[in-house]
Amino acid sequence: MADLSERQRALLKAIVEEYIEAAEPVGSEVIERKHNLGVSPATIRIEMSRLTDMGYLRQPHTSAGRAPTSMGMKFYITELMKEKSLPVTAEVSIKEKLMSQRYKQEKLLKEAVTALAQRLDVLGLAIDDEGAVYYAGAANILDWPEFYDIDVARFVLSLFDENPRLREIIGRAAGAGPMHILFGEDMEFEYLRPTGFVFTKYYSKPEKTGVIGVIGPARMNFPLVLPYVKYVRDLLTEAMRV
Repeated sequence: MADLSERQRALLKAIVEEYIEAAEPVGSEVIERKHNLGVSPATIRIEMSRLTDMGYLRQPHTSAGRAPTSMGMKFYITELMKEKSLPVTAEVSIKEKLMSQRYKQEKLLKEAVTALAQRLDVLGLAIDDEGAVYYAGAANILDWPEFYDIDVARFVLSLFDENPRLREIIGRAAGAGPMHILFGEDMEFEYLRPTGFVFTKYYSKPEKTGVIGVIGPARMNFPLVLPYVKYVRDLLTEAMRV
């Protein structure tokens, strides 16, 4: 990735956060009105054009605004955003529900994916150490504009009927970090382009692992999604080692 100036970093952060909120390409007038970047509208437009040329933004044909590319989203996640703190009440509630099922793996995983689906309004998923798939919140994704396209929604939901494809997608994760984020834009499946995947490994036994995470739009609220997935992962690992 190219080095960005402080002004470009601030602009990219503003555009990503506006896009996460509104699900629409962001115009320079919105940035000027809502974000105090200390530059003129003309300068904002010039910098948006530069960020587009560098691959961080894209300009849909039908709009004068810009939307972040997967490259822009990755830069935002790794360099610009701050994870939010989970409400103590949420932590306590999730922990009580999961720990009450700590001796029953199937029910424990069902509670885990349900907790993620309910708290984040996305689709929660888990794959245990034997390859069984658990999910909750399938109806949640239908609330997001990205899934109003029936072909997109159908393709995502079909992943749970075609486990090899789901495992293939998850197997694409690269890097040594514990958290993995995949964007449909980077895959060859046309109907995954507006989607995003966040997942991580949990440990059920010293040499056995499973996967826990969520599927939603590519513009998920990552400052909140990441800490929730990490928290549930840690609880699963703790519960399964009891």
